Amino acid sequence: MPSLNDIKNLLQNNKITEFVKLNKLSSRDIIEFTNRYTNWAGKLFQHIDVKHAARVFKFLRKKKQEIIIKSLPDEKAAELLNELQPDDRTAFLGLLPGNAVKELLKILDPETRAETLILLGYPEGSVGRLMTPDYLAIKESDSVRQVLDIIRTRGQAAETLNFLFVVDDKGVLIDDINIKEFLVVDPSTPVEKLMDHQFIALPVNAAQTETIAIFKNNSRFALPVINESGVLLGIVTSDDVLRLSEKENTREIQRIGGSEALEEPYTTISFGHLVKKRAGWLVILFLGEMLTATAMGFFEGEISKAVVLALFIPLIISSGGNSGSQASSIIIRAMALGEIKFRDWFYVMRKEIFSGIVLGSILGLVGFLRIFLWQQFHIYNYGQHYLLVALTVAFSLLGVVLWGTISGSMLPILLKKLGADPAASSAPFVATLVDVTGLIIYFTVAVVIMRGTLL
Repeated sequence: MPSLNDIKNLLQNNKITEFVKLNKLSSRDIIEFTNRYTNWAGKLFQHIDVKHAARVFKFLRKKKQEIIIKSLPDEKAAELLNELQPDDRTAFLGLLPGNAVKELLKILDPETRAETLILLGYPEGSVGRLMTPDYLAIKESDSVRQVLDIIRTRGQAAETLNFLFVVDDKGVLIDDINIKEFLVVDPSTPVEKLMDHQFIALPVNAAQTETIAIFKNNSRFALPVINESGVLLGIVTSDDVLRLSEKENTREIQRIGGSEALEEPYTTISFGHLVKKRAGWLVILFLGEMLTATAMGFFEGEISKAVVLALFIPLIISSGGNSGSQASSIIIRAMALGEIKFRDWFYVMRKEIFSGIVLGSILGLVGFLRIFLWQQFHIYNYGQHYLLVALTVAFSLLGVVLWGTISGSMLPILLKKLGADPAASSAPFVATLVDVTGLIIYFTVAVVIMRGTLL
């Protein structure tokens, strides 16, 4: 197989006699070539089989898809768009500006254009945008023999044949049946004998993200989509849900890390775009961290009287931030998997309170022993009141870690209830919050324990 550089040279030198090699490229090779040599991707797509091009096109990022379509002659762009599965075509067009969509709709054939306009009519982010109308519907009065004839004559156009969908005369979905059921019975058997009227359907206006858990919990390759009257409108297949799941997980992880979600791979995103995505959050977090300096200024008198306290500030605030980040990440992931709802907030708080006490006690003991042993072995002299210093650090760690676990676990749940993205309570954001409050807890404990001695 030619290397990516060989493909580029072939296209660059316009070696038409060797273009036949392009159709032997795997989907992975084409995707890698497109990501590395985007400016040549349009020419590559001109010279590969349109069916192969359509299979690859849906796996490319939005910007790459736009570049390819714009670089193709109108007739080639029309061939590619018409060849795409309806849901993949809708997903692409749904991300483009209105004027661009209008121009591209003009080059579609009339039937495809009508189908696309229907799918684009559903709200952005809804199941309607994700579904395809290419499925096989049958009637309960049909025989198995008739169903097999339908599969032979119309099955090629269906996106999947794993399940066939039974509808009544009004198009209302009344059951779905696995194709294997038709292959192991007598051909004269009526469809109604195979029905159990047990099926799962997706509302057309439901959020796309809701389909992820449904597919996961039911191990289905395809699920029907219905309107409010129960009429079958289309199906959603697992390959679309897998891509949606990957996209959602990527966005969530990037937000948890304190960055806006990237819209394309790290290896292809421009430097300016990368900085733009990260700068906003960094500025917000920096402004938040400035409150730490304000808090330290408030306790300037205490620090001047007991300079030894300043030694443990990084220890205290980092422990609180780490515990908060842990709790936040765990809860956000549990919410994404549907394990935790808002109604579970008290259960979460109770569990995190006990976790915070245990974890804080462990760190507090370690902190106490560190000061005690360093003093005993003359590694560092904390002064005659070293036991009070050790107790201050120990109880401060308990308080800060407890507060970190509570705030880190509750903030995502609160944001979700308010309709915001739980991932916005990212680990850095929680860490910043706990840094400021951790200083207040630390110096408050110090004042209580050391009053009359160092303070």
